[in-house]
Amino acid sequence: MAYPTAVNDQITDSVSQSNVQVLGAAPGHAMATLYSAVGQSLALSAANAATHQQNVNVIMQAITARAVRTLLGGAPLNTTP
Repeated sequence: MAYPTAVNDQITDSVSQSNVQVLGAAPGHAMATLYSAVGQSLALSAANAATHQQNVNVIMQAITARAVRTLLGGAPLNTTP
């Protein structure tokens, strides 16, 4: 029960209970936001790793093609195309 005031006791009790509910729910909301942020950052990290792997594969294909070209009598590796 709230302190006696000029306002109706039912109104002050209702406002007090609403404030307590908001304060009680705040930790849960904070953790949900934290979990969401961590999940998004992990997903972005995995996407970056996949993109990096794809780029490395493209570079390795180019190196292999250039080495085969050199082995078959094409331009040496130390010159530009």
